[in-house]
Amino acid sequence: MAERGVSAAGAASGLSSIDEWRTVLSAFSHIVLVANSDVVDIDAIQSQFPPTALFVFFNKVYKVLDRPFHGHSLLVSRGQPRGANIVYRGEVGEVLKFFPKDQFLGIMNIRLNTEEKLNAAADFQGAPVGHLDLTGFCSEFYTEGKTPTSGFVMAVWLSGLKLQSPIFLAGFSARRTEKWRVVSVHDWSFEQTFLRLFARLGKIHIHGGVSSNAYAKLAERFPEIPPGEIALAAAEVLSERLGNADAEVDKLISLTGVLRDFDNFLRRLKPSFLKRKPPKTGQGGAEG
Repeated sequence: MAERGVSAAGAASGLSSIDEWRTVLSAFSHIVLVANSDVVDIDAIQSQFPPTALFVFFNKVYKVLDRPFHGHSLLVSRGQPRGANIVYRGEVGEVLKFFPKDQFLGIMNIRLNTEEKLNAAADFQGAPVGHLDLTGFCSEFYTEGKTPTSGFVMAVWLSGLKLQSPIFLAGFSARRTEKWRVVSVHDWSFEQTFLRLFARLGKIHIHGGVSSNAYAKLAERFPEIPPGEIALAAAEVLSERLGNADAEVDKLISLTGVLRDFDNFLRRLKPSFLKRKPPKTGQGGAEG
């Protein structure tokens, strides 16, 4: 295995066990998880870490990269019921062009439950591929009925490896923007709470730091107020604000009903030959 500062190109190929992944990842001085977020300035982030750092990207990296990334890199590709989405959407080549082979470890193809499918290495167009089956990893503590994001899982999983390399999260804001949506299948509030607590415990680091907690300062300034009362009051205010927001959202839904009906009508008229079909893959690939 490459020592720190030496290229580990292709090192992900054929990996499948936690111990194998631990050995590969421990070669790097820092591990930086890069979220697909508008707030990411990859050049600014990379400049703050040494050449021995490993940058971990997720699926559709064109959200944060506009040119090839020159640095040690690993791509995490999450399995879906049809396999990795960059495979069944035919985006493998589009994504891999951002990773020059000389410093690209390869692809970590993961799954979190039995419904998700791992892809055969051949589905990733010759890129070095390793697998990691984390079925049930978050089931004991994650919100029921929701599924964790790949970035959240990696942050928690890596912290459990107890590597000497510090783990940094970049762009994990969970903010909805005009460009990228926040998918409701994930519990973003839970994840942000969990990650901030982990950061305050020193298990992970959030790039740019974690802002000071105003409620903690309030408890320090007024020790006569029990922390539990502060938490209850904050929860009460938040509940009222969410209730008011929901009422306004309901109004917007009512006002835009005609537009949504018209949009659905146009979608039904879309000719079948304009609808993109997933390409067929080899054995172990996404379902067609």
